[in-house]
Amino acid sequence: MSKILIATEKPFSPDAVGGIKDILQFAGYEVKLLESYTEKAQLLEAVADAAALIVRSDKIDDEVMAAAPELKIIVRAGAGYDNIDLTAATQRHIVVMNTPGQNANAVAELVIGLLIFTIRNRFNGTSGTELKGKKLGLLAFGAVAQNLARIAHGFGMDISSHSPLDNPQSIIDAGYHVVESTRALFEDNHIVSLHVPSTPTTRRSIGYDLIHSMRKGAILVNTARQDIIDEEGLLRAMTERTDLRYVSDLKLEAHDKAVELLGDRYIFTPKKMGAQTKEANVNAGLAAAKQIVAFLKDGVKTFQVNK
Repeated sequence: MSKILIATEKPFSPDAVGGIKDILQFAGYEVKLLESYTEKAQLLEAVADAAALIVRSDKIDDEVMAAAPELKIIVRAGAGYDNIDLTAATQRHIVVMNTPGQNANAVAELVIGLLIFTIRNRFNGTSGTELKGKKLGLLAFGAVAQNLARIAHGFGMDISSHSPLDNPQSIIDAGYHVVESTRALFEDNHIVSLHVPSTPTTRRSIGYDLIHSMRKGAILVNTARQDIIDEEGLLRAMTERTDLRYVSDLKLEAHDKAVELLGDRYIFTPKKMGAQTKEANVNAGLAAAKQIVAFLKDGVKTFQVNK
């Protein structure tokens, strides 16, 4: 009987674990659970006889894969997968998948919450502003951006997107404006929200020139990936442009320096919070289990991210 390992340093909710087990056991697989582990050695031991692996933000490198000679598939329960060494997986003929869209509404709702907190001056008793009538620019138009656009539309915001990774027609079909360049998106909108993945092209792509070009009083939101920001450029631009604000659920590497230089204009959550809802937790976990069953039973590779 093939063994499926759920390895989560940051555990799924009990409801998610129960649902994952139900799906996998009904399909005839044995389920192993490794939660809240503190040493990599624990993961290396647990993965030794696993045919499939479900993870969240856990680091899965070549050493982990080498310790798992029977491993055929790794599913990251979530959209981002930069915690998995795709090159090593491909070399070892291991399929890697993500579960796109399962956390999207949770992240989108967090963006709105952070924006309200920001424009109401952290609820400090002073007069703030409203989202209604503001221009929201979305960099990329994947699942999170689409959900954010849906919610923002209900607030009466004017929505546009530049999507270097997606078909612009999807923006038009959704009823929003297409912006022809990243620069124009930054220059024109009151709020710019980042939704690109971490790739060699996007890493450190958001830096001084783009941020300094933003309109007066603009807000930059990042709930995507930390390393798409050129932190030196961000801090330089925002030191010169004291009207700008940066909002994120990802603390900067230069967090202490940012707090010192930017003060209340740097808004962050204590840890990455985008997908931290019960619903998203369950949705991503169940999707991962279903994808593993479909792959092991029928070879389905719909959400494969390595080739």
